[in-house]
Amino acid sequence: MSYRDPKLKVFTCNSNPKLAQEIAEYIGTCLGDSETLRFSDGEISVRINESVRGSDVYVIQSTSAPVNEHLMELLVMVDALKRASAKSINVVMPYYGYARQDRKARSRDPITAKLVANLIETAGAHRVIAMDLHATQIQGFFDIPVDHLLGVPILGAYFKEKQLDDVVVVSPDHGGVVRARKLADYLNVPLAIIDKRRPEPNVAEVMNIIGEVNGRTAIIIDDIIDTAGTITLGANALIKYGAKEVYACCTHPVLSGPAMKRLENSSIKEIVVSNTIPITHAQPCSKLTTLSVAPLMGEAIIRVHEELSISKLFED
Repeated sequence: MSYRDPKLKVFTCNSNPKLAQEIAEYIGTCLGDSETLRFSDGEISVRINESVRGSDVYVIQSTSAPVNEHLMELLVMVDALKRASAKSINVVMPYYGYARQDRKARSRDPITAKLVANLIETAGAHRVIAMDLHATQIQGFFDIPVDHLLGVPILGAYFKEKQLDDVVVVSPDHGGVVRARKLADYLNVPLAIIDKRRPEPNVAEVMNIIGEVNGRTAIIIDDIIDTAGTITLGANALIKYGAKEVYACCTHPVLSGPAMKRLENSSIKEIVVSNTIPITHAQPCSKLTTLSVAPLMGEAIIRVHEELSISKLFED
């Protein structure tokens, strides 16, 4: 398609330029002319090489690894656009980093999801478009509009095409039940829950399986796969409890540390992820399937620009 409104401009920083290019192509426009520079001590500077005065600007940037670099790039870009008299600055975040610290779980804990929201607002953003926030209440951390896009329809459509038999959707913990329920409803299959405890970050212990998985094809769904400890441990537990095969899926493939090796050596048959975060490992996992979120995010940008409903994107 071709989008001809010259007041809609799409820019990107350095976290995921390939996805940004796909989104721009879906919209039918070109990425804005900008560059990110570094002073000799590492300080970030952004140069906007075209006029944005009076334009509705969409900045595409995931705050994925290196998280602090990409977050600072985003803030500097937004500040540059604000000072260049952009009419509106819309931050498009395929992956919202620092979201896992969304409450005080222990005394003296920070709430970094709120801190990042404050930084984005203070920099000058007028709207945030985010994909599968770790916790939906993060929308309330902003005092500007937040459009929350869902990855379940993309993942669900993929598994529906596979036509798997005797499927059960599995939540890897109690906190992911709402997400798992949406996928189970999409596929019209039952739900199971892995009862686990997490004694410390990135460490999980399975206690029990709630629901019937014996003889079924299990699909574990989560928003993030980081070190893959939770997913692989859950897959082993499902096999132990009688599941005939296990698939896993998530929206955000953080895949840090030993994740790739763990997934490759796991009992999981296939891991389905989206491209909200680029997978840059030298030796990628052979079980990995990547789906593009560009059409969804491109359509969301068009709808925001034309003041149309976003919820229509998720209605059957």
